[in-house]
Amino acid sequence: MRLSNKKVIALVEEDFEDLELWYPILRLQEEGATVHLVGKEANKKYDGKYGVPAESDYAFGDIQASDYDAILVPGGWAPDKLRRYPEVLDMVRHMNETQKPIGQICHAGWVLISAGILRGKKVTSTPGIKDDMTNAGAMWSDEAVVTDGHIISSRRPPDLPPYVKAFADQLAE
Repeated sequence: MRLSNKKVIALVEEDFEDLELWYPILRLQEEGATVHLVGKEANKKYDGKYGVPAESDYAFGDIQASDYDAILVPGGWAPDKLRRYPEVLDMVRHMNETQKPIGQICHAGWVLISAGILRGKKVTSTPGIKDDMTNAGAMWSDEAVVTDGHIISSRRPPDLPPYVKAFADQLAE
């Protein structure tokens, strides 16, 4: 239970990619981490792209990012919504400033772009937002998982095992 003393924010919004939210949460919980689902509203049911629901534990304004050890941003269409909330961008910026692990997969790179933290970082994402990533100043690579310091990025659901392992390894340090 190498993550038993770790707390992780998992952002949630409508149309998250079901596997990209739930697989990391379940794997981190298996290693002992406490993972809180955080959305615009507390105790709200959000539906994934394929219908798997997720109920938020807290609203963005209910938590302090400084109380957490890491943040996960799922893919799907949720990132296009998540990046519009100033509270989400503040959380991501805090994690970046304090060098705490930030996990992003698929379209989640949009949130990091909007937070303005990708310039000079090596990352990956779904190829569909490669141009967005490079236009934000990132160095994009077509790999299953890319770790650049505290930012761990991945492309899509088939890459989840190495992505979550890299994230958990970073969190355990």
